[in-house]
Amino acid sequence: MADNSKTEDAASDSVEAAKNASNKKEKLSDQVMQNPQVLAALQDRLDNTALTPSSYIETLPKAVKRRIDALKQLQVKCAHIEAKFYEEVHDLERKYAALYQPLFDKRREFINGEAEPTDAESEWHSENEEEDKLAGDLKNVVVIEEKAEEANVKGIPDFWFTIFRNVDMLSELVQEYDEPILKHLQDIKVKFSEPGQPMSFSLEFHFGPNDYFSNSVLTKTYKMKSEPDKTDPFSFEGPEIVDCEGCTIDWKKGKNVTVKTIKKKQKHKGRGTVRTITKQVPNDSFFNFFSPMKVSADGEALDEDSEFTLAADFEIGHFFRERIVPRAVLYFTGEAIEDDDNFEEDEEGEEEFISILS
Repeated sequence: MADNSKTEDAASDSVEAAKNASNKKEKLSDQVMQNPQVLAALQDRLDNTALTPSSYIETLPKAVKRRIDALKQLQVKCAHIEAKFYEEVHDLERKYAALYQPLFDKRREFINGEAEPTDAESEWHSENEEEDKLAGDLKNVVVIEEKAEEANVKGIPDFWFTIFRNVDMLSELVQEYDEPILKHLQDIKVKFSEPGQPMSFSLEFHFGPNDYFSNSVLTKTYKMKSEPDKTDPFSFEGPEIVDCEGCTIDWKKGKNVTVKTIKKKQKHKGRGTVRTITKQVPNDSFFNFFSPMKVSADGEALDEDSEFTLAADFEIGHFFRERIVPRAVLYFTGEAIEDDDNFEEDEEGEEEFISILS
């Protein structure tokens, strides 16, 4: 009995001690919360706490969250409709490419000297007519030898090579030893995939006979996808290039600019003798454009450098298709480059919007 009494007394003491501790804690909390400085600091912290969209959604009732989920279902359906829209746009591009092609064929003839434009075809009223008139007056006094030399000029020399030189995105890829080859470039064409085939487009680089390779055409095909990602359908923003294929360049002996030969010394581990060997290693060249990095077939993630290389390749292919080929003469004269510069984003990357009030 005595033991039970001691146990009950100890338990009673523990309960009493816990109550006293709790009372002290409550009194301390009351004193803290009555302190104006503490209250101001807490309020400031609450005011500065940003309410993010996700945290706001979490505060909504379940019925509202359910409706939001229904909106997401609708958004996924919208993404699939948008994908179909872009597929039809691709069909429309194919249709109009056929209408452009006769004009591009005539462009090729004028560039390569296969045909001469008529007076009506070459008539162009410049914005600087006065300067052109003065230039014309000066031309009238050139010597006969210069006139004869001018008459021997065929087409528009170095047309496509000049475009490569004018456009920063392309000139960065061109090495000095690429230049003589690019001077043989006669035309660049864009070809779209056939109806019913997976969405893609090809770039065809047509070359005249040269001392470097036997191909008359070098091709690069970009495969595209217009389909929302199953795991992230809301990221869909239109067709994207997902892979590309190059072609084999049939280089003539000793003319392959995409590789270089180096000499390397090797020392025998046992005998200590040294020998010199030669080996070929990759070389920077625009013509590496036709040997692109392949996207992994099993969806394996690429490292950061590989992703950057592929993204740059896709950007160049898109630029050829959307800008260079359709507006070649303006990149040759530099007018398109000036237009592009006028619409560049500012240093902070913010677009400027101009409102026109009527």
